[in-house]
Amino acid sequence: MRLDSSRLLGARRPGYGTLQPDTDPAHMEVTGYQRRPWRVLLCHAGSVLSAGLLLLLFHWKPSLEVQAKCQPCALGQADWVIIRDRFGQCFTTKVLTEPLGEASLEQHPGAQPERRSSVAVAVPDEEESRDTVRLHDKDEKNLLRYYLFQGMRYVWLERRQAFCRVSVLDEGWSCAELHLCQAGLDQQEHGARRKIYGPNLIEVPVKSYARLLVEEVLNPFYLFQVLSMVLWVCDAYYYYAACIFLISTFSLGLSLYETRKQSTTLRNMARMSMGVRVRRPGGEELVVSSAELVPGDCIRLPAAGALLPCDAALLSGECMVNESLLTGESVPVMKTPLPAGGAAYCPEEHRRHTLFCGTQVIQAKAYVGGEVLAVVTRTGFCTAKGDLISSILYPKPVSFKFYKDAVKFVLFLAILALIGTLYSILILVRNQVPVGQIIIRALDLVTVIVPPALPAAMTVGTIYAQNRLKKQGIFCISPPRINLCGKIRLVCFDKTGTLTQEGLDVWGVVPLEQQRFLPIVHEPRCLPAGALLYALATCHAVSPLRGQLVGDPVDIKMLESTGWRLEMMEEEEEGELPAFQQFEMKVLAVVKPPPEEEQPRDRRHQAPLGILRRFPFSSSLQRMSVLVKLPGEASAHAYVKGAPEMVASLCRKETVPPDFSQMLRHYTTDGFRVLALACKALGTVATFEEALQLPRDSVESGLNFLGFLVMKNVLKPESAPVIQLLRSANIRPVMVTGDNMLTAMNVARGCRMVEPREGVIFVTASPPGHDKPAALKFVLAEHSQGEEQPEGLQQQDGSSLPPRHCHFALNGKSFQVVCEHFSELLPRILLRATVFARMLPEQKTQLVCSLQELNYCVGMCGDGANDCGALRAADVGISLSEAEASVASPFTSRVATIECVPRVIREGRCSLVTSFGVFKYMALYSLVQFVSVLLLYTINTNLSDFQFLFFDLVITTTVAVLMGRTGPAPALGVRRPQGALISALVLGSLLLQTALLITVQVLSYFITVSQSWYVPLNSTVTAPQNLPNYENTVLFCVTGFQYLILAVAMSKGYPFREPLYTNVLFLLVLILLFGLMIWLTLYPLGFPKSLLKLKHIEDFNFKLLLLGIAALNFFAAFVLETALDHGLLSCLRRLRRKKASKKLFKRLEKELSQQQPAWPPLDQPLFATPRMSLAVR
Repeated sequence: MRLDSSRLLGARRPGYGTLQPDTDPAHMEVTGYQRRPWRVLLCHAGSVLSAGLLLLLFHWKPSLEVQAKCQPCALGQADWVIIRDRFGQCFTTKVLTEPLGEASLEQHPGAQPERRSSVAVAVPDEEESRDTVRLHDKDEKNLLRYYLFQGMRYVWLERRQAFCRVSVLDEGWSCAELHLCQAGLDQQEHGARRKIYGPNLIEVPVKSYARLLVEEVLNPFYLFQVLSMVLWVCDAYYYYAACIFLISTFSLGLSLYETRKQSTTLRNMARMSMGVRVRRPGGEELVVSSAELVPGDCIRLPAAGALLPCDAALLSGECMVNESLLTGESVPVMKTPLPAGGAAYCPEEHRRHTLFCGTQVIQAKAYVGGEVLAVVTRTGFCTAKGDLISSILYPKPVSFKFYKDAVKFVLFLAILALIGTLYSILILVRNQVPVGQIIIRALDLVTVIVPPALPAAMTVGTIYAQNRLKKQGIFCISPPRINLCGKIRLVCFDKTGTLTQEGLDVWGVVPLEQQRFLPIVHEPRCLPAGALLYALATCHAVSPLRGQLVGDPVDIKMLESTGWRLEMMEEEEEGELPAFQQFEMKVLAVVKPPPEEEQPRDRRHQAPLGILRRFPFSSSLQRMSVLVKLPGEASAHAYVKGAPEMVASLCRKETVPPDFSQMLRHYTTDGFRVLALACKALGTVATFEEALQLPRDSVESGLNFLGFLVMKNVLKPESAPVIQLLRSANIRPVMVTGDNMLTAMNVARGCRMVEPREGVIFVTASPPGHDKPAALKFVLAEHSQGEEQPEGLQQQDGSSLPPRHCHFALNGKSFQVVCEHFSELLPRILLRATVFARMLPEQKTQLVCSLQELNYCVGMCGDGANDCGALRAADVGISLSEAEASVASPFTSRVATIECVPRVIREGRCSLVTSFGVFKYMALYSLVQFVSVLLLYTINTNLSDFQFLFFDLVITTTVAVLMGRTGPAPALGVRRPQGALISALVLGSLLLQTALLITVQVLSYFITVSQSWYVPLNSTVTAPQNLPNYENTVLFCVTGFQYLILAVAMSKGYPFREPLYTNVLFLLVLILLFGLMIWLTLYPLGFPKSLLKLKHIEDFNFKLLLLGIAALNFFAAFVLETALDHGLLSCLRRLRRKKASKKLFKRLEKELSQQQPAWPPLDQPLFATPRMSLAVR
């Protein structure tokens, strides 16, 4: 992506602005234009002369209007900009200006404003120089130039010579600088920022009905409908035109109502306006509307909690927050104050100290009689909620071959219509028809061949699939993705809560004595008073809320296993809580031992423990810690809990037992989840404030190892059968987890992702050191001694070959090294890798994107919390969440098992096949009508008004709507449905069926003409004057049957859908319509006969002959479809075998299978060459 945009930028003309790729993550290209009055006048003249056609063209393509009325210029002088996003879509927007007066804005919130005549905006750049950039100034001093795009504000930065997202101004803030914001902003600085950042609102545009109507009617599809209706009225098809008008009006009204309802719902979800307490210099506090907030404002959070109207960094106090809106995860999260170091502040990295917009603060706890303060870091669409609303409002376009092919196909039909039109003009001129009539007739053909109901009919399958999924507790917020599900080839699964059960049960604790492990203690409450028990009782982020413990399920289980009770420090209740007096200082919380009757006889615990400070768990650090004080002791203790490898690396070497790895392997190989515990005595901590000043790094180093906490993580009973089903259907399952490698391997074997007789190869990669390059090694795992980093594993013979069926397993660190230094080998590794352990949330997203680059259609199934990025990046993201529709992913399953995955794939395949069937049916219906109308034109007649109505409404519409009701096949097979409409199979089917229907119609016509009773029609007048006649009646009967025959032929069940007879309603309607057609052919009676303008045919044998022709057509159509499906297709495949696959992963698979010697080389370290690592940088 990076390479691509720099190539675009390199080619730009001097002085013409294009947005720099590093200023915005979306990689947009922006070109500036300046309005020219003479060009605007010319455009107005053109609009008048073309009777408004030019305006219509500008409405369809706004970028054309800008290019016509303006001329290209440097971005600095632009009035309008054309934006091309990374998907190639074009947008236009006006550049707005606003005077800033005498105001000034330094980038760093802690710096005092200087008096300047320009707004100074510091921009971090490569040299880290903090120079200030003047915003563009024309005649007025201090003119802010900006534009709004998809809700986001982009401001002009003079030094960068580019428009940058307004959030760029907040980048590079350090944590220390954020702490300086506690004083608040003065009124003048607040006013300047308000102008630059705009209001703190997430505005969802809701258009009025009138505007929606105009936009919808000017859509090419509706314009085509309107023109068709005018044409039908001119041609005296009044009833037909009136019916189509009523139907179109009804569907248009429904569509407008739905669109507006969705916009209103989203606006109500996004809209937030409330009173917020904001600090101003001098200690005063004001209540202002949340819309007035700007980055740098210091806000006070109420103790009872509140909804957050912006992104903010927590400066003091603790908050318990429900983030389910963003993550779909219902477990509340504990947020602690931002450390005051000099590190740069990053919302993702400092997640545990950041309060996100739209999340609910359940409880805010202050420290030392203080307040809970936070500093606003982002507002409006730049916030986490703004980003989410933006992704719903402006989704990534679903690029699916089927949709692109459908457009090409309609164009192909339009070309056919053109040929037909030319033919009809020739025929009508030869028949000496008046010119006006010729024009109407020729245009009428176009309305016949391009079916107006096509777009609606194609979404029918998807709507039925969506409703079936809803009944099974699976909700979909992006229906076009249902068809994508049918093409899934690989599914990534999170482990905890997805493959295994959510909660973990404490299996036991492995204590230490004189640096040796003791046997496991299954009841932690039986432990003697000491560091290990205290670590279990205090090292967590649990908080009581309305009498219930809230927090991470693992932490709650750990605390409950000790029997100790947690009490939080409440404000203004100090006299009532004697426990807090024992510590002679303020504490966050107290953990009390269980009542005496619940304690074991020989172990009596009296003293409570006071928690002074918590360092929350962080994915990147893989640990959490707490500072604890015992009554009567001057010194405090630090307790740490986290991933065993990480904790051991922070402990003093002599405290870690020699058999650490062996013991860890013993439990992880059996699938237990293992956490390590450690402690450290700190010096005297006299006050609560002193505890808050201690840096995390110094607390979490030089620790004493205490032992292991072993937790049992049970596999969900549904996991193994589902994985087995996916593998048998040739869909590759992959596990992506943050857990330990051996636990993940055990789960992979337990759920049959790795079969017992399949080998595993660990891919271990180490980053470059001082003098040695990055290294990569492939080591075969022995079942007896699989280790996370199996370094010392040697094969007996030096060059052993990898087993035939082998799975690769690697951890997050190795994955990162491979991405950075062995980018050429990454595709090969991804092709075989099944288990990814110790993966960070952003690495999960990176993995999904890397798999998509290999042309895999990727599904991702997770439980929401740290899988959000991956769920949204995947082609099909399925979140297992309580919420009805989690915005974290396109699909949400209420039932928290992976059984939803094969269900969604089966529905996707069914929906895709249905869309194909309906599409082919609609195309063939148009062709049937086109051929019959051309035949009738040749003899200067046509179908009657009600015949058109009967075919289009009674037959085609009912059939097309009910056709999609057939459900998915119960079995998930190896075959996948086709994804391309323009393929040998589809085009072959259409061409052969068209040839058949032409043959049958022409044959019927000639048989009719050769009858002894046949009387030619009056060709001196045209239809409807020369109706009824024999030719029209015969073709009406034959084509009526053809519509129904095609409906049956295009409703194939096997192998992706249930058989046709399971769709009872469709079957009944077909029987009814076949009955109706037989009756109209054999015994047309009074009213229907005169309404449809049918000619009475005396010869009963001839009518039977017509039925015989229909039966023959039915048989031939069926034989064609079956032959195409089975015989012809396999012949074609044999002929086309030489052609290489378009899918990158298939080409790689073939290459790897033919490689000699077999890849990968085992136990031979590969070193990164500079070229390899440069390839990615």
